[in-house]
Amino acid sequence: MSTIKIGGVPEHFNLPWHLTIEDESYLRRGIKLDWINYPGGTGAMCEALRNGSIDIAVILTEGIIKDIIAGNPSKIIQTYIQTPLIWGIHVGANSSFSLLKELENTVAAISRYGSGSHLMAYINAKNQGWDTASLKFDVIKNLDGAIAALTNGKADYFMWEHFTTKPLVDNGTFRHIADCPTPWPCFVIAVRNEILETKREEVRAIMNIINATTSDFKQIPSIDKTLAHRYDQKLEDIREWLAQTEWSQSLIENDVLINVQNQLRQLDIIADTLPPENLIFEL
Repeated sequence: MSTIKIGGVPEHFNLPWHLTIEDESYLRRGIKLDWINYPGGTGAMCEALRNGSIDIAVILTEGIIKDIIAGNPSKIIQTYIQTPLIWGIHVGANSSFSLLKELENTVAAISRYGSGSHLMAYINAKNQGWDTASLKFDVIKNLDGAIAALTNGKADYFMWEHFTTKPLVDNGTFRHIADCPTPWPCFVIAVRNEILETKREEVRAIMNIINATTSDFKQIPSIDKTLAHRYDQKLEDIREWLAQTEWSQSLIENDVLINVQNQLRQLDIIADTLPPENLIFEL
């Protein structure tokens, strides 16, 4: 039995992993796949890949590309979600801000530096024509930290996945100001180089199982009700999310890797770019 540790955010995107673990699909192939939730998101998973706490990460495209360039000993083996991530831009319920343009020169709550919430603050600023050099941040670690920061005024706005944050809008904790979609496929699967060298067949088996599941995921009977129940979402919100979300079973395309790097470079988030082949591994 081979044990492999995989990390991801505790969000609806990752239900296919939990279903395949629960039905013992990996155990039947001699693999004990241990899932570890990372509420702190991509920045926390990049750190976990670096220190060996996990072997595989289901991780934001821009975040892992930035960290591989910075020396993370991992490679992208596949796109996981082909469609953009819809980042909701939120303020506290009692905030005086009601329009996106009013958030210029205010403080953004981010889970950590290098996280999706950090990088997408730059993308949003660029889209709005703001001076990205004057962006200000408050590190809040996770969603609970964001609630505290926006409630006590330490931060002014917070960017997080639209539907994950929707219950906090519905219950009056946050107000939703606008959305900012990623300009690329949002989630990829990254694996530590050591695991690609020593357990390539196990990784290949894992990918065969998850890809078979995601390719038919939307056809699973009552999957909308299952998602709504497990992730405390309204059924109509889950149906809207399912309609706009597409899973991938393919290696990330070179032009996507080039586009992400070019945009990060223009924003001075990375100093150098890498050839696409230095970021990926073909199983």
